[in-house]
Amino acid sequence: MANLWVTKSISALQNEAKESHEGGLKRTLSAMNLVTLGIGAIIGAGFFVLTGHAAAENAGPAVTLSFVLGGIACAFAGLCYAEMASTVPISGSAYTYAYATMGEFIAWLIGWDLILEYMVGATTVAIGWSGYVTSVLRDFGFQIPAQFTASPRTVLIEVPNAIADKLHMRHGWTVLNNEAIKLFNTHGVAYADFTQVTAIINLPAMLIVALVTALLVVGIKESANVNDVIVLIKVLIVVAFIAVGLPKITTVNWGGKFIPDSTEWFHYGWSGIFRGAGLVFFAYIGFDAVSTAAQEAKNPQRDMPIGIIGSLVICTLLYCLGAIVMTGVVSYRMLDVPDPVAVAIDAMGLQWLSGIVKLGAIAGLSSVILVMLLSQPRIFYSMARDGLLPSVVARIHPKFRTPWITTIITGLIVMVAAGTIPISIAGELTSIGTLFAFAVVSAGVVWLRITQPDIERPFKAPWIWFTGPMGVLCSIGLMITLPGDTWIRLVVWMGIGLVIYFVYGMHNSVLGAGKPMPRDADLATSAAGTLE
Repeated sequence: MANLWVTKSISALQNEAKESHEGGLKRTLSAMNLVTLGIGAIIGAGFFVLTGHAAAENAGPAVTLSFVLGGIACAFAGLCYAEMASTVPISGSAYTYAYATMGEFIAWLIGWDLILEYMVGATTVAIGWSGYVTSVLRDFGFQIPAQFTASPRTVLIEVPNAIADKLHMRHGWTVLNNEAIKLFNTHGVAYADFTQVTAIINLPAMLIVALVTALLVVGIKESANVNDVIVLIKVLIVVAFIAVGLPKITTVNWGGKFIPDSTEWFHYGWSGIFRGAGLVFFAYIGFDAVSTAAQEAKNPQRDMPIGIIGSLVICTLLYCLGAIVMTGVVSYRMLDVPDPVAVAIDAMGLQWLSGIVKLGAIAGLSSVILVMLLSQPRIFYSMARDGLLPSVVARIHPKFRTPWITTIITGLIVMVAAGTIPISIAGELTSIGTLFAFAVVSAGVVWLRITQPDIERPFKAPWIWFTGPMGVLCSIGLMITLPGDTWIRLVVWMGIGLVIYFVYGMHNSVLGAGKPMPRDADLATSAAGTLE
């Protein structure tokens, strides 16, 4: 059982970095480069997809404050990530960091948690993608049958455009929930006469996952130029949305109060703001891209805090302004949809901007789905390399040279999930999984300061005895605000992981058994050889 806590030495990780050609990175990134890198990585899926749900169900217009709380939690965790990334000199994730500091057992928990995070994260974004695609196709006169655009048993109602404009609702089909019924009754709308259907499955969400999975199996090289263009599009869309929406804000849509009175625990009021922070935390996923660039910063001790805090401040400001516009142009109670920005644009009545924003959102969300489904096999591969999972999960296709088996398995699971579960469940699972990883990394940095105080750290998190514990406490604090059902799902998933570890991983661990670490080429050749 002692091997549960075996750790990878820093020197071993350095050797891995050299072997995989990840060492010796050039220090070329300035503070401004790091800020723009962070903005590009952060702005995206969370804002376009989950802001509406957090506003409608939890925080109301005060979802703006939820973004502030989420940004503060990210700042502490981000500084810890930056120190860990510069200390553990290999491109990697919380799995690698945990293996170097807290031992194999904790690393397994984190790796298994990351698998959940990437899968449900891709699921959440795919559901949002479906909402925007359905909306933009409707604008061009093509209607996907409503029963194939949402999770099973979701009741949808087709609202005439004249009524939608009057009530500041989205055009066409919308979810018939309690808030919609209340709005109809308040304005004396006989909604029972409108066409209603019950959804069967979300086919567009399944389609995009299938297409991206097929691309990843065949093999696709990420283009830096294309990615830069998509990043620019995402940022410009948010800025344009804010610029044209600010003059159209009316506090009437806030219902009289910026912070709605709490109707029950975590439903509006300050408790709702904190739960909203736990949910919109999804919007900050990606900021760790700045943290992992510590080895490439010209002056990491000065530039890393500027890059992390600077990008978080700018993104938080954009998110807050965007949330004010979103809840100011349409009732926040009507934003519990996968495509809240599209709903807000429709409520503004700006047809010339509507298509541009929706198409840009689709492009941005597509890139996020690709990155998340691309990242999943890397986690599997790392764990298989360490002997914690069977080598079959790292099998390489003999022709395409891609990890095709895990890519297909991941794609099938995400495809089914995207077609059948509500966006709220997927978003909450993504947030709780990410927060768990952030808490472990924050604790790991403090632990490494205690156990290995003399190792070289190109970047040291400032005030670590405050920053580290606050990273842990903020992450756990936001986790606590998430629904009990989300905790149950996380516990069940982690329980499955524990069974796999104690039945297989613990007994086949390369490090625990003192075996030499297999080379990447050997593992790939061995895996590919089984296909012949």
